[in-house]
Amino acid sequence: MKYVIVVGLIGLALVGRIAPHPDNFTPLLAVALFGGAALSGGIAYFVPFAALFISDLLLENSFTWMTLVIYGCFLVGVGLGRWLGKERSWAKTGLVAASGSMLFYLVTNFAVWITPNGLYPHTLDGLIECYWLAIPFFRNSIAGDLIWTGILFGLFDVAQIWIKSQRQDLRRLA
Repeated sequence: MKYVIVVGLIGLALVGRIAPHPDNFTPLLAVALFGGAALSGGIAYFVPFAALFISDLLLENSFTWMTLVIYGCFLVGVGLGRWLGKERSWAKTGLVAASGSMLFYLVTNFAVWITPNGLYPHTLDGLIECYWLAIPFFRNSIAGDLIWTGILFGLFDVAQIWIKSQRQDLRRLA
């Protein structure tokens, strides 16, 4: 069953990244959070890494130091999912998804600003401009992250309730 979840999460992240979508509106952070909360060991970190790596190959994205920054943000997302763990509430889940979105926005845009010979001057005004111009992408990121996180964890909760009811039905029949 674990491998079905792993393949399903990687598949969802791949399709969500490759299929046409608004900029940054993907299930990647939700997959990282869910993997961290639901999967054990290194497999939780493997899921977003595999999805990113395979989709980068399919999209013919170049691998640069920004790739490391982006991958790192999603691996931190797995850590946030681990923090959610089994004692998860919907408020905590929403807070973690929003925090992951904010982390991605702050870290990746700082990395864009600090890139030598990059798009923005290495001044306070350049940093402010970098963050300002990225707000539309952040809006899409946080919307996608909250929606996809709600879908993944919601489906998981519904499946858990259904499985529990089936077990109770079997006990009554026995």
